[in-house]
Amino acid sequence: MHEPSTLPVMVIDDEPHLRITASQTLELAGYTPHCFESAEQALEALPANFPGVIVSDIRMPGMDGMTLLNELHSRDATLPIILITGHGDISTAVEAMRAGAWDFLEKPFAGDQLLDVVRRGIEKRQLSLENLRLKAELEVQQAALGPRLVGRTAVISRLAAMIQRISQVEADVLLFGETGTGKDLVARAIHERSARRNSPFMAINCGAVPENTIESELFGHEKGAFTGAVERRIGKFEHANGGTVFLDEIESMPLALQVKLLRVLQERSVERLGANETVPLNIRVIAATKVDLKAAAEEGYFREDLYYRLNVVTLPLPALRERREDIPLLFQHFAVIAANRSGLEAPTLDSPSIAALLAHDWPGNVRELRNLAERYVLLGAAFDYRLDALLEGVSADTEEPTLPRQVELFEKSLISQSLARHHGRVTDVCRHLGIPRKTFYDKLKKHSLSADDYRHSSDP
Repeated sequence: MHEPSTLPVMVIDDEPHLRITASQTLELAGYTPHCFESAEQALEALPANFPGVIVSDIRMPGMDGMTLLNELHSRDATLPIILITGHGDISTAVEAMRAGAWDFLEKPFAGDQLLDVVRRGIEKRQLSLENLRLKAELEVQQAALGPRLVGRTAVISRLAAMIQRISQVEADVLLFGETGTGKDLVARAIHERSARRNSPFMAINCGAVPENTIESELFGHEKGAFTGAVERRIGKFEHANGGTVFLDEIESMPLALQVKLLRVLQERSVERLGANETVPLNIRVIAATKVDLKAAAEEGYFREDLYYRLNVVTLPLPALRERREDIPLLFQHFAVIAANRSGLEAPTLDSPSIAALLAHDWPGNVRELRNLAERYVLLGAAFDYRLDALLEGVSADTEEPTLPRQVELFEKSLISQSLARHHGRVTDVCRHLGIPRKTFYDKLKKHSLSADDYRHSSDP
């Protein structure tokens, strides 16, 4: 956010005394006023992505305020425009608000009134520009080859540079990071940027495969190798020949199997269970862990020789608390994805929401942030789009809501969004949701909602 002293305010009025008074009031408050006696002069001087607000009289010679409003919104629909109306001219004020004016001031107005409406308009403008900037960054980053690392902090820039460098060499890689830091995404990014990108990428979670089947899963088996082996099975390593094997949660691999994995890494060949011949492998191995493997080896929970074999290139992944500046950008990224998938709109972040995101500890890192963004899109209306309330109600640290409760929250959110979109017009909402009027009123009562709360004062 800019400091007030750097923020411009355009004042457009054909009356010199009003321009002088407004200019002095704004300047004393720390703003930078730019005064014009006509709308035509202001339009000529208006730069793209103007960071401030426009204050304009409605009744002026030449182009009037309403025409100016329409012209400005054709250029930038998010630009806050404050119109000045004559005393008692309520119908004009209502028309201006319907046409998209941010607010209006009725002559004569006090300096405090001007400053209050300008301050609120400036806050809205800064949030709009920030969201536009986030969206532009996302578009650029989404055009990158392979999985995207979203962020602009120094630590994420260094990580991206390391991924690019590592992907061009053939060394095995060990990824180290807390739960939810994106180890799977980084592994895929290395694969997609490497010469192996057109060959298989096999991801194996060593902690999720049952211990009695993991050897067969990884290395395969011949028919009759053990009870139940009714046919030959090609293992993950052999299937990935020419490509990349990603071993997630490598610390969970049984010690007995670690010996066989070490042999595969050293000899670059695999022997199926029950077979007498080895199959040569042309693979790259990327392993990932959330624990200190050296310490685990010293304590006897991980083979030391395997640790040193994997530790050729180690890439540490930053926790989300180490890259807080990226949190709003990441949240917007995940919210857009969730909105596109669900057919809903991605709500705009306001100042309290951004503050709530930055204040949270994020023990679940990027995974927790992604889950919150999805809940915000799907269930945000049920929490009045208050991220602090959503964090408190369904954070990763608390028990997940039950399925019936999630359905209730989603239904309430869907109804609230439809009411807001149609300004509380029940007929339009029922048509949009495809439900009878009586059913709709039953659901309003169930969720303690009122259509009147979504009607603008100017709506009939």
